[in-house]
Amino acid sequence: MSSLDLVIVGAPGGTNVGDSFFVAARQLGLRVHMLDAGEAWRGPWPLVRVCWHLLGHRPARLGTFSRKVITACDSMRPRWLLAVGIAPVNEAAVRTVSRTGIRTLDFLTDDLWNPANRVPWAQRATRAYDCVVSPRRANMGDLSALGCKSVRYVPFGYDPRHCFPEPDVDQNLASDVIFVGGADEQRARWIAPLLSQGLHVALYGSYWDRYPQTRGKSRGQAPPDTIRRATAAAKVALCLVRRSNRDGHVMRSIEIPAIGTCMLAEDTPEHRELFGPDGESVVYFDSPARMSERVTWLLDHPDERVRLASAAHRRVTEGKYAYVHRLAEMLDLPSPA
Repeated sequence: MSSLDLVIVGAPGGTNVGDSFFVAARQLGLRVHMLDAGEAWRGPWPLVRVCWHLLGHRPARLGTFSRKVITACDSMRPRWLLAVGIAPVNEAAVRTVSRTGIRTLDFLTDDLWNPANRVPWAQRATRAYDCVVSPRRANMGDLSALGCKSVRYVPFGYDPRHCFPEPDVDQNLASDVIFVGGADEQRARWIAPLLSQGLHVALYGSYWDRYPQTRGKSRGQAPPDTIRRATAAAKVALCLVRRSNRDGHVMRSIEIPAIGTCMLAEDTPEHRELFGPDGESVVYFDSPARMSERVTWLLDHPDERVRLASAAHRRVTEGKYAYVHRLAEMLDLPSPA
């Protein structure tokens, strides 16, 4: 008989998805243990650099950590092993754990065919899992062609510990538009028109100073509570996907409505699947020009912002979009109320 229900390989703390699944497992009444995936990436700096630059972005301690996963599963005998993201567990370890009768799953938060993630060791490991769960429909065919035994689509969720409406708006964090996420060239081009309009844009995340359009405009990184309060204080929250990751939606797609802010989202099939047609609970755009036009319209219609925010909030909170529901779906357990 299993002494444990679930072992998670992920990053603890903060807004990491692995940490949200850990808390969700406890909400489901599961006996759960987490292995900190960060251990595999740590080591002497020269070794880390060699593994990253010369050995295909390999974690410095991939073998050592993979053996730790085998040992943990052998001693704890869980029903499931859940890896989160491009987890530092090698193919041999995944297959070894699977052969013991433990069901192995990987919630693949990123796209393996994104040039930044296209590494052979990760692809070999991914196809060894009993089931790969993808929060993007665009790569499901590629995962099947890779040789994955089972591929399922489960969207991102939200963590009620971090995403909830604020009772009072912090005016020090107020803005016309907020965007939270790392910068790239395309995202900088989308943000530029809003800045050129003279709007008060709250821009959070890394690398924005790399691009002339957004240099000096970012508020940098911020802890989860600041992001929540800043999102609640914004009139409009902008949701952009990352094309290089073939995203149809992102974590913020669910988190913004959970916080209760009016969301202006990039028009994708997944966003429409999650939130319905344009104007039902969110407003969509498909170009920088259309985005600017719709921001202006929303800023001029405060009552409509309130209506949209309320509709989207009801959709995620009443529609079982939290991570506890996502985990139950992945493990084929009854979904909690």
